Amino acid sequence: MRKNPVGWFEIYVDDMNRAKSFYEKVFEVTLERLESMAPGLELWSFPGDMQSYGIGGALVQMTGKSAGGNSTLVYFSCADCAVEAARVADAGGTVIREKMSIGQYGFIALAQDTEGNVIGLHSMT
Repeated sequence: MRKNPVGWFEIYVDDMNRAKSFYEKVFEVTLERLESMAPGLELWSFPGDMQSYGIGGALVQMTGKSAGGNSTLVYFSCADCAVEAARVADAGGTVIREKMSIGQYGFIALAQDTEGNVIGLHSMT
């Protein structure tokens, strides 16, 4: 296994426009449409730099695959996770856990997106 065991993530959604709007508002980014690889498959990727530390990922809408109900938690890196957490409600989501310390590992906050997926926000400050 390489140093970083995760190489990509996908967050499945039921309503792409609603989900795309949520993530663009919370993280103040513009998602980029990826070329469709199959009928009934739509992907919008988060901004990324393949030469930098970390991983890339996308929102995915796929015929036959519903959002929410999974047991995988994706943590987004933030300068201060309280900033992104503060944008969640205005973007249509719900903060599940406000910013809290995890000791020497920094801070986290948990939120539910518009599709029922739980995401994590992580920062060192």
